[in-house]
Amino acid sequence: MAVVEALFKLFMGNSPNWYKKTILIFLILNPFLLSVLGPYIAGWIVVLEFIFTLAMALKCYPLLPGGLICLEVLALGMTSPEAMYNESHHQFPVILLLMFMIAGIYFLKEFLAWIFTKIIFLTRSKIILSVLFCFMGAILSAWLDALTVTAVIISISMAFIRVYESVGYEERVSGDYSDNERRAIGRADLDEFQHFLRNLVMHGAVGTALGGVTTIVGEPQNLLIGHVMGWQFGEFFIKMMPVTMPVFLVGLITCTVVEKFKIFGYGAKMPERVREVLQKHEEAESARRQTIDYVRLSAQGLAALWLVVGLAFHLAEVGILGLSVIILATTFTGKNEEHQIGNAFEEALPFTALLVVFFGIVSMIESAHLFQPIIQWALSLSGHGQIYAFFSASGILSIVSDNVFVATIYIKEAEAAFNANIIDRAQFDLLAVAINTGTNIPSVATPNGQAAFLFLLTSALSGLIQLSYVRMVVAAIPYTITMTLSALGAIYLFLL
Repeated sequence: MAVVEALFKLFMGNSPNWYKKTILIFLILNPFLLSVLGPYIAGWIVVLEFIFTLAMALKCYPLLPGGLICLEVLALGMTSPEAMYNESHHQFPVILLLMFMIAGIYFLKEFLAWIFTKIIFLTRSKIILSVLFCFMGAILSAWLDALTVTAVIISISMAFIRVYESVGYEERVSGDYSDNERRAIGRADLDEFQHFLRNLVMHGAVGTALGGVTTIVGEPQNLLIGHVMGWQFGEFFIKMMPVTMPVFLVGLITCTVVEKFKIFGYGAKMPERVREVLQKHEEAESARRQTIDYVRLSAQGLAALWLVVGLAFHLAEVGILGLSVIILATTFTGKNEEHQIGNAFEEALPFTALLVVFFGIVSMIESAHLFQPIIQWALSLSGHGQIYAFFSASGILSIVSDNVFVATIYIKEAEAAFNANIIDRAQFDLLAVAINTGTNIPSVATPNGQAAFLFLLTSALSGLIQLSYVRMVVAAIPYTITMTLSALGAIYLFLL
């Protein structure tokens, strides 16, 4: 046992000892649980263990403990390498998106940061600023994919906090203060600034869910559902509109309310000293810009425009479009050395590896048929009850699992029921809307359900602004409640 603990200490770095021992207990108990409780109960326990590793993402990157759990699941035969590969292969468009789209955004971040900087300094009202971030996150994610927009928000927020941290205490705090007093004031301002950024990135992340549910390119499962139903971009938008538009409006109202009443951790404002530092930096950057800099910004803007057009008309898979952005943006901004390009992949590839591990857990869920009782219950109902059941069941499962996986399972079951003449085409259409909105809206409750939320949680930004799993869950509570209830109300009033 001492040797094993020493190995954990070596491989899991500076993680707390209690956390290492907890993971060790998981690995030791799982074979016993499998033999005593059977694959179904043991499978649900493994799912909870994996969620725990995500919750502790700030203590240790989930790839390590989550990967160990996944390897043990494979070793115990709870799933197979072939099943894990098939699940990963099925999600290959998402992997391509992570590999190339996030890297593509890296080469557009100067242009996008310029836009978002203007938005941040446009108003001193935190409420207006929050609504703008939520609104922009929604509009962009409807065209650019939620993961892409989240990558933009992460890049911009990291740029802001690093600019502030790079400025000396003397420049941050004017007046007759001692060094210790300057440090204390600077620390207080930094804490409040981190709180402010946590608010903004959560509003932006929820915005990606509000916009992502509306179009066929907004989320990976939307494309899958649209393909099964034979819906193109416009038809998909119109089919979803009776539910998505009321939810969008309620989401913006929720954003306003939580900021107005400073509840669920919202309401932090940007300290004036921080605003002054960032404004001075932006003014200095603007003054230094020459013609070649504006040409570079224009080239990035044109590459972003190409991305919007490519996604809107689905000219290629999202990942391939991301690769084209990398090629265009690097070519026309003079980045022609390998290390300049390689740096763009540092943020996305660790998360890509984590996502493949996640697919291993998902393949275990499928192999153990963990969701089967819920699916059978939903299909046993009829009429309006079936619509509500599909929305609720897919929403609940998306909270604890991956919404792409849940949508895949449910749309396949609905298609099978349609092909077997159990339901008619009109009911099939309604079920597709229920599955799409169910997997996209309630899943904001935890980082598990939304790939964009999980990407945010495991990014370098989360450590910089102290955005933990628990803080994300708490911040998502008001949105989860209001958006889910408004979706159910919209289904009743406008869809049925």
